[in-house]
Formats: sequence, C-alpha cells, structure tokens
Amino acid sequence: MAGKTLALVDWDVFSRARTELGAGFIRILGYFREDGVKSIQAIEEAMRARNATALVIPAHTLKGESLQFGAEPLAALSEHIEKVARRCVETRQAPDELIPDVVRLRPMFEETLAQIDREASPLMQRRPSFGRRPPTVFGQG
Repeated sequence: MAGKTLALVDWDVFSRARTELGAGFIRILGYFREDGVKSIQAIEEAMRARNATALVIPAHTLKGESLQFGAEPLAALSEHIEKVARRCVETRQAPDELIPDVVRLRPMFEETLAQIDREASPLMQRRPSFGRRPPTVFGQG
C-alpha cells in the first residue's frame, strides 16, 4: 500500500454532517478534537493501569463522536475496545488483549484528524483561476 492513503473517513457522512451542522460545524469539529484527545489519554491511562472499567466510557465516547464525522475505522476500533473492555469487566479479567488495539488508536485518531483538517480547511475551497498570476508572497514583488 505504498503511497496510498488509507480511507479513514466516509466523505459522504462527513459532508452530511457539515451541511447539517452549518455554522456550528467548525465548533463541533473542535469538540471532537478536544474530546478525542481526552478520550485517548483516558484509554491509555486505563490500559497502563490494566483497568477495564475505565476503558469503557472513553471508548464509547470516541466511538459516537467518530461516527458523527464519518470516521468509521476509528469508530470501529473504539467500539472493539469498548466491547472487549465490557467483557473483561464482566469476567473480571485484565484487558491485556487490547494492548495492540490501544497502541493503534492514537495514530489512527491523528491521521483521521489530518484527513479531516485537509478537507475542512477553507483553503481547500479555493481553486486557482486559469491564467491568473499566483499572489505575491509578503515581502516579495
């Protein structure tokens, strides 16, 4: 898969969210970013403590917020962590089997945000006009 970017966002879902949220889109996207960082930090801390109970809520939160923006692979991984953590709570087992999944979570979140940021950037809306000179750089020209 060299040179190929993994599709981490369903852009149809993302576009619907952008349309439905309207002027609040950027603010809600900011909440997703902030809450996601907090959820991942809580998941990593719970994993270090081998505390399955403490994994459930942040994984559940990350799953729901990810789905809102079409970040389906991130939502699926979060859901897997949540389900296994719930099973571990019920069976009173440490969540050690989740270590590889928790390790994958932060890089996936960061790459998902990078893809979303590229799409949501106001600069993405601008297209150079054919035949026009590019704008001069400050201090040149």
